[in-house]
Amino acid sequence: MDEKDIKILRTIASEGINSPDKIEEHTDIPKSTVHYRLNQLREQGVLTNDLCDMDLSELGLSITIISEVYAEFAKDYHDRVGEKLADVEGVNQVYFTMGDTDFMVIAHVTDREMLESLIADYEAIDEIQRTSSHFAITRIKDEPHPISDFEHETLVEALIED
Repeated sequence: MDEKDIKILRTIASEGINSPDKIEEHTDIPKSTVHYRLNQLREQGVLTNDLCDMDLSELGLSITIISEVYAEFAKDYHDRVGEKLADVEGVNQVYFTMGDTDFMVIAHVTDREMLESLIADYEAIDEIQRTSSHFAITRIKDEPHPISDFEHETLVEALIED
């Protein structure tokens, strides 16, 4: 893995593209190099299919952190605090929730040092009162395309109007 690979992977993730032509436009890396690199990333297991889904463990982001975040209640705090959490480096998902917990935050990190930095970034947000973070020990399921979790008939019934 080198800087070109990372540039290609970030472009795939941020732009939602997997075409060597489009990746070349965004990165200025020649299309032939992009094509070769994509094949190499597939062979290494980093890219898991032609949609360019990524195996985070193969990238070194093997530690999944699920954090419950408790914040001070105030007008529109869910938007303000949610945006601040979303801006923390390494945070992949932020959910405003009902119940005792205000937010659920999911992040992926490489090591303990990166985890400590992540938690410090949470704590630096003034409105946050406390956090409770959990390490995922084993990934049982992480479906990148949730529509795959439903039977065809269920989707037809739920999504198609009569």
